[in-house]
Amino acid sequence: MDAMHYLFAAYAAIWVILALYLFSIHSRQKKLAQEIERLKQALEQR
Repeated sequence: MDAMHYLFAAYAAIWVILALYLFSIHSRQKKLAQEIERLKQALEQR
């Protein structure tokens, strides 16, 4: 393999890792928003 193959592999790996990280952040944010909504409803019922 020449240097360009390694460069392409490195860029591809970085993009995959970045996509997984962003998906992780998105799913955690969605769960937090659901928890906030649940807590708001619990406070309203009191």
